[in-house]
Amino acid sequence: MKEKFQRWLPFALMLVFALSRIPGMLPQNFSAAYALAFCAGVFFTGARAWWLPLVTLLVTDVALNFYYWLALGYNVWDLPVLKYQLFNYAAYVALIWLGRRFKPQASFLALLGGGILGALLFYLITNTASWFFNPFHNPEYTKTLLGWITALTKGTGGWPQTWEFFRNTLMSGGLFTALFAGAVKLTATSESPADKKAGARDEETDPEGESEEAKA
Repeated sequence: MKEKFQRWLPFALMLVFALSRIPGMLPQNFSAAYALAFCAGVFFTGARAWWLPLVTLLVTDVALNFYYWLALGYNVWDLPVLKYQLFNYAAYVALIWLGRRFKPQASFLALLGGGILGALLFYLITNTASWFFNPFHNPEYTKTLLGWITALTKGTGGWPQTWEFFRNTLMSGGLFTALFAGAVKLTATSESPADKKAGARDEETDPEGESEEAKA
């Protein structure tokens, strides 16, 4: 039972993440995506650490693009916007790579710090891409050092300042990393009474199938 639960846990985390992306579910830039990519790199094995979070992100991004296009009239299919979104995936790949640098047995605090660092990297990469490609033609994002600093701190007029997004990014990165890492570690360490009895029986039996009492 425990092994079956652990096998399905990554897909359960993907479902929780997908539901968290429903518009209005969370504040702007308060997302589980940063923690999801980082924790996938830490806890998922083999190729699944890469394809499962990236496919989930892609499917939910396409759904969100249709929502913003049809319901709100945003030009989300324009080439500059799509180029900017590609940098989001470069950031997600970087977060998965960062997670691969950690072992699942790492301390909770180490994983929490890694998740916050990942959120910081995501913020820097995506806001730099927003400044460089400027898909919505924001006049503040001039191709100068001042324009880049503006993209990282103040942002564009008519929207909350970028530092508020930065705050939410760090908070959500830490919170969801704690939740994901805690859930995985809890399922990895908890054993049912049946599991413990099975383990005890295994210890009493040698590789040839003889118990210690039979040998005596």
